[in-house]
Amino acid sequence: MIQTIRYTGQKADDILNRAEEQKKDVTAVVTDILANVKSRGDAAVLDYCEKFDGSRPRSLLVTQEEVEAASQSVEPALLRTMELAAANIRRFHSQQKRSGFVDTMPGGAVLGQRVLPLQSVGLYVPGGTARYPSSVLMDAIPAQIAGVENIVMTTPPDQNGNVPPVILAAAKLAGVKTIVKLGGAQAVAALAYGTESVPKVDKIVGPGNIYVATAKQLCFGLGLCAIDMIAGPSEIMVIADGKSNPVHIAADLLSQAEHDKLSSAWLATDDEAFALKVRDELERQIPLLPRQEIARASIDDNGRIIVVDDLRKAAQVANEMAPEHLELSVDDPFGLLPFIRNAGSIFMGRNCPESLGDYLAGPNHTLPTGGTARYSSPLGVDDFCKRSSYLYYTKEALHAVADDVMRFAEKEGLHAHANAVQVRMKEDDHE
Repeated sequence: MIQTIRYTGQKADDILNRAEEQKKDVTAVVTDILANVKSRGDAAVLDYCEKFDGSRPRSLLVTQEEVEAASQSVEPALLRTMELAAANIRRFHSQQKRSGFVDTMPGGAVLGQRVLPLQSVGLYVPGGTARYPSSVLMDAIPAQIAGVENIVMTTPPDQNGNVPPVILAAAKLAGVKTIVKLGGAQAVAALAYGTESVPKVDKIVGPGNIYVATAKQLCFGLGLCAIDMIAGPSEIMVIADGKSNPVHIAADLLSQAEHDKLSSAWLATDDEAFALKVRDELERQIPLLPRQEIARASIDDNGRIIVVDDLRKAAQVANEMAPEHLELSVDDPFGLLPFIRNAGSIFMGRNCPESLGDYLAGPNHTLPTGGTARYSSPLGVDDFCKRSSYLYYTKEALHAVADDVMRFAEKEGLHAHANAVQVRMKEDDHE
C-alpha cells in the first residue's frame, strides 16, 4: 500500500523515494563492443545481432519495400491516430524553431549568431518487451523540423530479422529514410563510428538499457558524438485539491507506475480525506491492471501521498523533486503555474491526464528524469541544432577598442593575444 506522509517542511528527498536502477559495471563489456565495431564494422554488428537478438539479417538496412509493406499492414484506425499525433507534434515543435540574429554596432562592428541544424543524428528506438511508435514520432519530428539532413534510426529486429510494422509506419510518418536493424551497445557504436552500412552521426538520442546508456556515455566522453540525456525510471507527481475525482487521480498515478517497478508515483494534496480516498482507489484499481505486478511494486516501494497545508506547499515539494511529469488537478492551474519552477512537462487542470502528453497533444514526451528537470528540458528542436557566433570589425572599429583588448590580454599574461592587435596598430601607423 502507498505510504501517506504529512509534510512539515522536510527535505523532499527525505520523504519521497526516488528509485535508482541497480547499477552494474558493464563498462568493460561495452568498451570491448565499441572497439570491435570500430575495427570490424558490419561484421562485428552482425555477430552481435546473432548473439543478442537471435537473428543475422541479410542486410542491416530496412528497404523501402519493407517500409511500404509495413505501413499497409497497420490497421487504418491506428494509422490515422499516428497521423493525428504526428500533426500535433509537428505543429507544437514548429514553434520552437529559432533563427539567428545580427547586431550592427556603432563604429563599424557587426556581431551575429547563426542557428544551424546538425548534419546527422541517430535515433535509438528500444526493443524488448515493448515497442513505442510514439517515441519514433517524438524523436524524429523535431529533428526533421530543425533541418537535419540525415536521420538514422536503429532498432533491434525480432528473431526473424524484422522490425515491427508499427515502428516502420511511424518512421515513415516522421520522414525517417534510413532505418537500421540493430540494437544494444553495438547500435550506439555503429552510429558513433560509422560502418559500411550505418552512417556516422553527430548526435544520438533515445533511451535504452544500461548497455545502451553506458555506450552513449562512453561515446560522448570520447568526443565521438553528442547525446541527449541518460533516461532513468519514469515518474509522475500530481498536485490535487479535494475537488478532484479520486478515481481519476489514482488512474493517473498508475499510468506511470505500470511502466516499471522502479517508476515513481507521487500525490501532493491539501485534503487529508481526499488522500485516503485516492489510497483506497489505488488498491481497487491495481488488481484490474494487466501489468498489476509492476504497478504494485512501483506503488508500494516508491509511491507517496504527501498531505500539505496548502497548494503553495505542494508546489514547493514539486520544485524540490523536479518530477518528469507534473499534473495540476486544481481549480485554477494557471494561477498555480507561476509557482512551479522544476518539472519536465506540466499537465493543467482536471481534464489533462499524463497519457495525453505521452501520445497525442504535441509537446515532447522525452523528458528529464531523476530530478534533472532542475536544469534540463524536454527534447525539442534546439537539441538538433547548434549555434555559431560571428563578428566583423572595420579598421576603425578595431582601432577604437585596441587598447582595451591589449590591456585585458596583458593582464592575463597572454602577450601573443595582445600582439595580434598590436601588429595591426603598427601597420596602420605606417600607412
